Amino acid sequence: MATILRTFSKEELIEKFNEIHSKGWIENMRGRNDGAVGNTLEDLLGIPENNLPIPNAAEWELKAQRSNTTSLLTLFHMEPSPRALGVVPNILLPKYGWPSAGAGKQYDTKELSFRATLSTKSYIDRGFKVLVNDKERKIEITFNSDITDARHKAWLSSVKERVGHLNDFDIRPYWGFDDLFHKAGTKLINCFYVRADVKRETINRKRKEYFNYNYVLKLSHFDQEKFIQAFRDGILYIDFDARSHHNHGTKVRIHYNDIPLLYKDAEVIINDRSNGDCL
Repeated sequence: MATILRTFSKEELIEKFNEIHSKGWIENMRGRNDGAVGNTLEDLLGIPENNLPIPNAAEWELKAQRSNTTSLLTLFHMEPSPRALGVVPNILLPKYGWPSAGAGKQYDTKELSFRATLSTKSYIDRGFKVLVNDKERKIEITFNSDITDARHKAWLSSVKERVGHLNDFDIRPYWGFDDLFHKAGTKLINCFYVRADVKRETINRKRKEYFNYNYVLKLSHFDQEKFIQAFRDGILYIDFDARSHHNHGTKVRIHYNDIPLLYKDAEVIINDRSNGDCL
């Protein structure tokens, strides 16, 4: 039998957030992974993952994190172009990858890794960086071997052997502005961002975790120019997380306190955090 989804008006959803907040500490029944805060919240709302069914309104995305997290917030996944080349599995890993930490242990001895969090702020120690190409309307990844840290000398020699040179990419991996706008428009046009305090207790020798959903921010009218400006300012990150036999996906990420910079309107719905961490 098909599941009948409950729908909320925007106002009803805000009322529901207040109701959940009023309950105080709520036990985590969704495991200890990073998504447990959001998954538990979705259970409380009675909705499937990442889908807020609000009739007669633009789609709203739900983003949730632990208040004490230092992790970047993932906005969406999107693999780089040219898509036909399979940039991550066919170029970045085999030509620019380095030995995986698990090579020869849980993985094959030749397992390579390409895990890097990049922005326009500065080159990372292996010489990669994000560039904003306004002329061609692209967000690009560039490589500069002169920036590579001395401790990566052996890796750099292997790159030269595999690629044939140490110049920039023959074809830079990129994301077109319009492709990014389309992806963001389907995922981020309007968003509720929620944070929860966390506590852990041992009850009958069992370790339990609890969430207190005490911060809700309503973000509306995603702004394309602000989005590109965030890349220019170095507050949006491209995050690669791949190894030879598994690509966890390429992500566009941001620090939680910077997310209002992507929207025309930001309104705090609930802010009941005593330590002043939230916006």
